[in-house]
Amino acid sequence: MCIRDRIDTHQHLMYRDQVGYSWANEFPPIDKGNFTLEDYKELTKEFEIKGTIFMETGVDDSDYKKETKFIQSVRDQPDSNMKGLIVSIRPEEENGFDQWLEETIDMNVVGYRRIFHVMPDEFSQNTVLRNNVKKIGSAGKPFDICFLPTQLKIAKEFAKECDQMDLVLNHCGVPPIASGEIDEWGKDIKSLSELPNVTCKLSGLMAYCAPGTSSYETIKPYVDHSLECFGPDRMVWGSDYPVVNAGKGIQEWIKVTHTILGNLSDDEAKKIASSNAERIYKI
Repeated sequence: MCIRDRIDTHQHLMYRDQVGYSWANEFPPIDKGNFTLEDYKELTKEFEIKGTIFMETGVDDSDYKKETKFIQSVRDQPDSNMKGLIVSIRPEEENGFDQWLEETIDMNVVGYRRIFHVMPDEFSQNTVLRNNVKKIGSAGKPFDICFLPTQLKIAKEFAKECDQMDLVLNHCGVPPIASGEIDEWGKDIKSLSELPNVTCKLSGLMAYCAPGTSSYETIKPYVDHSLECFGPDRMVWGSDYPVVNAGKGIQEWIKVTHTILGNLSDDEAKKIASSNAERIYKI
């Protein structure tokens, strides 16, 4: 498979002159400066990425709508190569959710996300939240989910209740790679993969390695297990730029995932690299 046949479904961009990123201020790889579309394009130019999907960046609560509208203007640049946006939404809110969903449907929005792994377990178990997520599915859009490995049983309950829509599990369920633990995560990932509405996103893994250990060899057991559970029909690829800077950067991650895809047939590799994303996000 040609390396250029790849859609990045997890492209963060950070413009500190536009919105706030409080969570990133104490995360050394990205605690200062901007990480712009121009930066991304420069870093990936040798790999000829087929297209990207912007992923909301966990901005400060007061800024999530502002981020969407600003990135929309970035996407509208003639050479952006952005196929759409996965934007932040607040399904836990009874007031304002429907209005924001309706407003964004008319924009270049291909999906939604609300980060769960920084929230208490009960947050994603809220009835209002789950009913609102189902509205996203009724609108024909997927919902990206991000859970900690200790929350994967909750993720399965969530996915069971939202079984009439596509859910995309970010970062292979955030496996505890740094500790080397795999059994409990592996068991829960296997259980979650039994639900056909869940797709696994191959992203973020290099950032979860212990300092100085990010490599193909380190993440291989977790990648192999994810592939065994979900299969190439239910996996997509993402860079997690610029968070990937915590694990040797986007260029190394692209090379590592090229090795991963190179172990598959051309048809299987293409599904993970692009065609599954095109189907799920309708791009």
